[in-house]
Amino acid sequence: MYRLPLTVTTRAATPRGWAWGCGRRGAHHRAGPGLPRLGPGWAGGLGLGLGLALGVKLAGALRGAAPAAPPAAPDPEASPQAEQPPPREQPLAPRSPQTPTASTPRRYARAIDSSRDLLHRIKDEVGAPGIVVGVSVDGKEIWSEGLGYADVENRVPCKPETVMRIASISKSLTMVAIAKLWETGKLDLDIPVQHYVPEFPEKEYEGEKVSVTTRLLISHLSGIRHYEKDMKKVKEEKAYKALKMMKEMDSDQEKELKDKGDKNNEKNDFAKAKIEQDNESKGRNSKPVKKKNDFEQGSQFLYSTFGYTLLAAIIERASGYKFLDYMQKIFHDLDMLTTVQEEHEPVIYNRARFYVYNKKRHLVNTPYVDNSYKWAGGGFLSTVGDLLKFGNAMLYGYQVGLFKNSNENLLPGYLKPETMVTIWTPVPNTEMSWDKEGKYAMAWGVVEKKQTYGSCRKQRHYASHTGGAVGASSVLLVLPEELDAESVRNKVPPRGVVVSIICNMQSVGLNSTALKIALEFDKDRADMP
Repeated sequence: MYRLPLTVTTRAATPRGWAWGCGRRGAHHRAGPGLPRLGPGWAGGLGLGLGLALGVKLAGALRGAAPAAPPAAPDPEASPQAEQPPPREQPLAPRSPQTPTASTPRRYARAIDSSRDLLHRIKDEVGAPGIVVGVSVDGKEIWSEGLGYADVENRVPCKPETVMRIASISKSLTMVAIAKLWETGKLDLDIPVQHYVPEFPEKEYEGEKVSVTTRLLISHLSGIRHYEKDMKKVKEEKAYKALKMMKEMDSDQEKELKDKGDKNNEKNDFAKAKIEQDNESKGRNSKPVKKKNDFEQGSQFLYSTFGYTLLAAIIERASGYKFLDYMQKIFHDLDMLTTVQEEHEPVIYNRARFYVYNKKRHLVNTPYVDNSYKWAGGGFLSTVGDLLKFGNAMLYGYQVGLFKNSNENLLPGYLKPETMVTIWTPVPNTEMSWDKEGKYAMAWGVVEKKQTYGSCRKQRHYASHTGGAVGASSVLLVLPEELDAESVRNKVPPRGVVVSIICNMQSVGLNSTALKIALEFDKDRADMP
């Protein structure tokens, strides 16, 4: 009596079985009177069969809705999960394949956590879409991560491989080309640039001919202007800064001037003090008196990216190669394989988009810019990893001379030790706008070691260069280890911390952040047994 229900249940448990069973049962009903009639108990058996069949099918459905298996064994039939909307703050991007194993960063876990928190604060404070950081210790990359987005519209997160504008760090790269030519005797830094670029017109200042040399161009002492066309405005700004500095340093003297009560005398005295301060800082008053000897070559610091465009022409004539070809050879030697000149047409993998806030404080894309006119001074693209390699190559060349006596098997640096010492020696009459404690050297800003009082602030020696471009900010900072004759034993260069930070938002000051990060890693490094 229960044979038929049993057959129906079995077929129902197989794929398409229940539909086949129903079809057979319908056919029996339509067969007509020639077929034998079923007994009166068939309905109960059929009900039991239907219940069992539905139970089996429900169990199968429940199995399909069970939690997904681990990623190692995914269920190919499981339906994909609904895509979650991207968070406001992108989680830290995965590490690049070049990042060392987990054991090495674990030794710097405190420094990494502290630095990451600092970068989050800076990013939130300025509203930057994305920021990427890289840190190396003693020549080894320890940490590199990205925060936020390289492309806001397409929700592409920042990662260590993200390519951004490095802006004026390009000047430090160009300096390597100049130094190479200088070392080989192909370039004299102290003869007029017309020796290499005769079509460059001779310059005059107040009727007197002045000599523009490669050395003066490198340290921004040549007098060639920057982007600002109105030199009167530039001079007024410099005079204002000098006056402000005077007020801070000589507040007591200012108080005495105010107590005199004679406003006219006060103005005259202030004007005299202003002129004296301008002379001390080798600046110029907004209305200088014309004199034959009023211009002293190399006495006034005027930061100029255009000056580095002229340096690119000098490199071409001295080397016999096109500037970009010569730079690409240098990048190849330094293993900087993702560093290229910025051009609009080429497809550059992992290139970020660049942003700015409009007058309504809305994030917008920056306008198109053609940086080909300033490749040497601010037109290269790179990654934090390539900048770390560059910083370590410079640090190695700077220190390798100290290690020669203890390790004769060391390879030479890309630049000679004496060359690097010259490059990182502050030049008189210069300024370092991103750290008032320092001076500009040769395409680097340098802060020297200094401690004025016992048990008080100790100023560390470091070299850095910042960058600012349309929709981009950057910094590369090198903090050398403080070495002596004893500390070089059983060690090899480079010794120190290198930090690189790039950001796709302009006007973001990053030098102080990079210095804090470098000091955090240096502290963990010093605490290690």
